[in-house]
Amino acid sequence: MQLLIFKPEEAQPLKYYKFKNTELGKVHSCIPWEELEQLFPTTQENSGRKSWLNNKGKLALMFLKSYSGLSDEKLIERFNTDWAYQMFCFRLLGDHEEIKDITLPSTIRSYLSTNIDMDKLQFILLKHWKGDIKYFNMLLMDATCYESDIRHPTDVKLLWECCYFVFEKLLFKACKDLNIKRPRNKYREQREKYLNYSKRRRKGYKLTRKRKGSLLYLLNKGLNQLQEVLNLGSVHLTEKERAKLRTIKKVRFQQQYMFDNKVERIDERIVSLAKPWLRPIVRGKETKKVEFGFKAHILQAGGICIIDHLAANAFNESTRLKQSFYKHQKIFGSATHIGADGIYATNKNRCFITSKNIITNFKKKGPRALTKEEKAIRSIIAKERSTRMEGIFGTHKRNYGLSKIKARTQANEILWITFGILTSNAVIMSKKKEKKHEKSTYGDQLQLVA
Repeated sequence: MQLLIFKPEEAQPLKYYKFKNTELGKVHSCIPWEELEQLFPTTQENSGRKSWLNNKGKLALMFLKSYSGLSDEKLIERFNTDWAYQMFCFRLLGDHEEIKDITLPSTIRSYLSTNIDMDKLQFILLKHWKGDIKYFNMLLMDATCYESDIRHPTDVKLLWECCYFVFEKLLFKACKDLNIKRPRNKYREQREKYLNYSKRRRKGYKLTRKRKGSLLYLLNKGLNQLQEVLNLGSVHLTEKERAKLRTIKKVRFQQQYMFDNKVERIDERIVSLAKPWLRPIVRGKETKKVEFGFKAHILQAGGICIIDHLAANAFNESTRLKQSFYKHQKIFGSATHIGADGIYATNKNRCFITSKNIITNFKKKGPRALTKEEKAIRSIIAKERSTRMEGIFGTHKRNYGLSKIKARTQANEILWITFGILTSNAVIMSKKKEKKHEKSTYGDQLQLVA
């Protein structure tokens, strides 16, 4: 296979002219690909077949993933048939070439998540866009949760998943490999009871607690029987199986503690066997009080979003005002106005804001009344925060694939969220540059007429 790597402007003139005038082409032109390419490690392995895409193409494919909102399989199908997608990724396919590996985006995602620093990637892009951003002295901040693609977890579902894995995937398989009789247990009986329970429309407290107790007893027995089989020394578990087994034991301990003490909350609680790093994020919304995913503290300056902090564990965003100010200062300079909701209006934050002479939309404390000018400025800041800041979260989730994150590892999930937000920024910057170009062109025409 001969690689055909090119610069977009070296392609067919008509195709390149059409490409650069599309929204995708304008997004491509506002990304500093040469600077981003320097983030890759200098030493790379030469073994194996050559990749379809070079380093810039790998980054471009992740931008395309967020821009299109397609699944990995549909993205490769679109890439094979759309020359604009190929030009975006610096790789024109030949007449008889076709990418058949539908796992290519997943492979690239895993490679980038382990070799690229997401903070440096964001910093390079923001520095490149700084010259085209207006009113970056106003800093807006808020937190949101980008949910993972998991079914709504319950204790009964989680315990049954653990039992299913211990018995079906480990114990029964090990007995078959060793050609020994299965140990006696009530797995089949409990499976029927779980199915009957799951089909019930209403599940009372007593019935649910009874199911928890039965599944905990079954799980404890299954783990003990599995250990007896493993002690024979003829069965070897893979690294993934051992990791999942450690997670199951931690789930068993947590659920047993919650069952015995009749509590509903516990620190570092595991809610998903497939994604043990996820934690319940209490958001307090009317329709969805608890969300399961990464909590993100997002800053906004001039319409561009900055990822300040991203974590699977819940955190209090009000404690990050000072760090957010200095992160904004490092990129754009000192902020003169800050917009945030009421949770940020702590005494500690107010003292810091006063020392920096920053104007905010916080409610006034003290006897002095606000002037008309101060009220007007605070009203503008509050309106900007409530419209732009809250609105951009919905845009991320609806248009850039961040409503349900389908990544399977923690590092890939962070990369997925990062590229979704950066792609949204790139689209905004392409529109800003287009407006700036139109104004300059219109001004030149006026000068010629004069």
